[in-house]
This record gives sequence, C-alpha cells and structure tokens, in this order.
Amino acid sequence: MGAFVKSKIITQTVLLVSFVSLFTDIASEMLYPIMPVYLKSIGFSVLLIGILEGVAEATAGLSKGYFGHLSDIKYKRVPFVRAGYILSALSKPMMAMFIFPVWIFFARTLDRFGKGIRTSARDAMLSDETTPEHKGEVFGFHRSLDTIGAAVGPILALIFLWFYPGRYQWMFFIAFFPGLIAIGLTFLLKDRVPGPQVQPANSPAHLPAHSPGNIGFFSYLKYWSRASSGFRFLVAGLLGFTLFNSSDAFLLLALKEQNLSDSMMIGVYIFYNLIYALFSYPVGILADRIGLKTMMIIGLFLFAIVYTSMGFTSSVPIFALLFFLYGIYAACTEGISKALISNMAQKKDTATAIGFYNSLASIFTLLASSLAGVLWYSIGSKAMFMISGIGVFLVVCYLLVVFRLKKMSV
Repeated sequence: MGAFVKSKIITQTVLLVSFVSLFTDIASEMLYPIMPVYLKSIGFSVLLIGILEGVAEATAGLSKGYFGHLSDIKYKRVPFVRAGYILSALSKPMMAMFIFPVWIFFARTLDRFGKGIRTSARDAMLSDETTPEHKGEVFGFHRSLDTIGAAVGPILALIFLWFYPGRYQWMFFIAFFPGLIAIGLTFLLKDRVPGPQVQPANSPAHLPAHSPGNIGFFSYLKYWSRASSGFRFLVAGLLGFTLFNSSDAFLLLALKEQNLSDSMMIGVYIFYNLIYALFSYPVGILADRIGLKTMMIIGLFLFAIVYTSMGFTSSVPIFALLFFLYGIYAACTEGISKALISNMAQKKDTATAIGFYNSLASIFTLLASSLAGVLWYSIGSKAMFMISGIGVFLVVCYLLVVFRLKKMSV
C-alpha cells in the first residue's frame, strides 16, 4: 500500500476505505444493469419496480442522516461502516434465494439500509484522515476507486451474460464474493475520532438533544439551526441542483430513443464510469489548488451543457462526447461536495453535517426523477433535458453570488 501514499495524504485508512468501496461497487454495479430485467422476469410490473426502488432509496436517504448523527454522538465510525457493508453484501444472494414480492422488498431495502448506515460515517472517516487543504485529493481518490468498481461491475456482467444469457439469479450469488472481500477489509479499519474528553464543557455536543440517551430518528434535522450560514447557503444550492439532477436512467433512455442496442447502451455507461474514475483523483488534487468551490462551479456548468445538449443530438460520436463531459462533471462534484461540506462543519459534527445533506439529497433525487418522468411523458425528452440544464445554470448563478458575497474560502 505504501506505493500509493503521497506525502502521507493518502493514508492507510483512506486506502482501505477506498478499496472497500471499490469491491462493494463491483458487486452492486454488476447487478445495476440487469436489476429491472430480473425483477420483470420474476413477475414484477413496472409500477411495482418503481415502488420498490422508491421505498429502498427513501430508506437509504433517511438512514444516512440518522446514522451519521449517531456516529458523531457515539464517537465511532468503524462499527457503522462495517455493519453497513455487511448488510449490503448479505442482501445480494437474498435477492435470488426466493422470489416472493415481500421477500424481494425486504432484501432490496436491506441493501439500501446498509448504504444508509455506512455512508455518512465513511465520508466522515475520510474527512478525519486529512486537513482542509487536502480534502479534494482524499475525496477524489476515494471516488476514483469507488467508480472503478462501478465500471468493472457492468463489464463483468456483460461477460457473464455473454456466456450464460438469462442466468440472472446466478449473478446475485456471484456478486456476494466481492462483497465478502469488502467486509474483510473493514476489519482492518480503526477509529480515530476524538472522544468526549476533548470536547469543551459548554460544547453543543453536551446538550441534551445531542446526548446518546435522547436521539430521535429525525434529530439530525436540528443541525440546520446550529450550522454555519456558509453551510446553509451551500446546501441550499446543492439541493437546488439535486432537484434538477434526475436519475442517470434518463440519459440511458435517451440513448435507447436513438435506437442504440442494449450492449452499446451499457458500453456508454461503462465509458462514463471509466472517465469518472480516471479524472476523480487528479480533479481532487487540482481542486485543492484552485479552490473546491471553483471546481464545483466548473462541474455544475458541465452538467448544464450536457443536459441542454442531450435532447438535440442523434450522433453516436456526440453522445460519446457528452458522456465524456458527464464523467468530468461527476469527478468535479461528487467528492468535492463532501469535501466542501466537511470543511464547513466542526469536526465533532462532520458525520451529522454530511448525513444531513445526504439524507435530503436522497429525497430530492426521488423528487427529481419523478418530476423528470412526468416532464418526459407530458412534453417530451428534449424539453425535460432543456429544463434541467437551464435549472442547473440558474443554480450555478446562485452559487457564484453566494460564494462571492459570503467570501467562502474553502
């Protein structure tokens, strides 16, 4: 592992967490392209699939806030990270063991519940490992390895289905093995969160609402009232962006509208993930030099370009260019947003702050995809993409004003 370490910025913990995410994403993304097909093959209607995914994602979203808050209160990261990855790994073979709708709902929700338990604690662990000056590099490195898994998974799925077409259930059992590797790596992680003895006596951490004995499921929402104004302005802008950022499935549907084959569609998705993975780490390093907020603005501007252009092309090379830019956008925003948020929170509130954002962002993503679906079927895909692109351009303008007026230095 030492060969990866550069000036001790990429620590052993950062490496371990990143490889855990890599193997977990290999498992998850092996199943992502075939999940709707598998569910339809066992009798799920499109409506039931939509309800299943909605319930699962809502579970993940709400859990991110609660368990992030709990991680800060307990001064622990590793137990949440490990438990979350264990539940997600176990859910994979469970999806194929039985095909009863109630069981499928339970297994799929368990997977997303595991994501909710681990995500905020994991991101806070990454933040704890570095300084504000190097957050972009650390989060960028993690996103890079995470997204390599997102590219490898569909490739493995394509290879398997080439030799064994239609054997969807076997893929759920195969996906369990990279999940096992991820679980094993979590047992090498160690906590380094400072305990309560280093907190000032008058710290908000010692208020009754923030004590282990008084933790409501939605208590993390109270963080908004004690967060800095910079955090509130930033999160308002990011949530505004999320409202226009529908599921990537709509981008893939746009390819299908142009009669691209399933293999070519999955190939474009793999290409996007490879670009995302290749650029995340260097973009993170560059963001530390030019400013996290500058990189965020660049990423959102690229998103606006991609979406406003998506409905007006039928050329495969142009699609490739747009998905290349979309990969750059993701590299400029996904890890960078976590880095920005963690820099605006006190160390004792890192997981709570990230969980607050993750939780609301998940809900807003559901709203965005629902709204995009309504627009797609009522006024067409071109109008939907155009409205999304213009909306994000307005968010960029808002953030430019906020960053200038608030003089945020992060």
